[in-house]
Amino acid sequence: MVRRPIQINTEDYPEKILSYLEDAKLYDSSCSPFAKVIFIDKNEGFYLKTAEKGTLKREADMTGFFAAKGLSSEVVEYISLDRDYMLTRKISGEDCTYYRYTEQPEKLCDTLATLLRKLHGESFEGCPVPDHTAVYLDTVEKNYKNKCFDLSYLDSSLGKLNADEVYKYVFERKHLLKSDTLLHGDYCLPNILLDDFVFSGFIDVGNGGIGDRHVDLFWGAWTLNFNLKTDKYRNRFFDAYGKNLVDLEIIKLISAIECFG
Repeated sequence: MVRRPIQINTEDYPEKILSYLEDAKLYDSSCSPFAKVIFIDKNEGFYLKTAEKGTLKREADMTGFFAAKGLSSEVVEYISLDRDYMLTRKISGEDCTYYRYTEQPEKLCDTLATLLRKLHGESFEGCPVPDHTAVYLDTVEKNYKNKCFDLSYLDSSLGKLNADEVYKYVFERKHLLKSDTLLHGDYCLPNILLDDFVFSGFIDVGNGGIGDRHVDLFWGAWTLNFNLKTDKYRNRFFDAYGKNLVDLEIIKLISAIECFG
């Protein structure tokens, strides 16, 4: 996880958070243009995430839900003023892009699959996002109308389609999606923390909820390809998860949906 030393003006932050920032070493740990993440090196460590007003509410709710199951970090504060502020405790270990993990790709692949299968077996009673699938498809509609898309996510087996053709593909098959599984929503190596290959916790669960397991399966296969620079672990990942639970046609559908993600 990248950490660059920074200095900030504490007057720009809510009073409830000041005691965590004062006399602490601060590091920029941001990896997205849409949110700023500061690592607060104080006591056991904290992460402070800030973004546009209202945009962290779902993440705060889902993080709290995961934390109650021992799957994520405690949300110390969630404050929505001119901007959103979410303060969480540091989770021990390193994320899965750490070289000690990527140097053992087979073990990493199997670990990701095993952890995902376990997550998908968790009860979702009380989940604050009860219909991820509806939200997921609403995003497709919105971004298609706004001509916001990235066709690089499309499964290569579908050939070269334009945005209209991809949208048509999604529209004709969206009924295949289920809402019967607790999802991470962004199941990628940087969002899974391990301590010597022992699970520590998930982060960045703001896209999670009750939805179709193939969303996480798609991202698990995608991240292994992206971060390890090879697609050779794709089938191994699906096999380790449970090949009988993986529908490759729905994986293709998810790839099309993610073009409008």
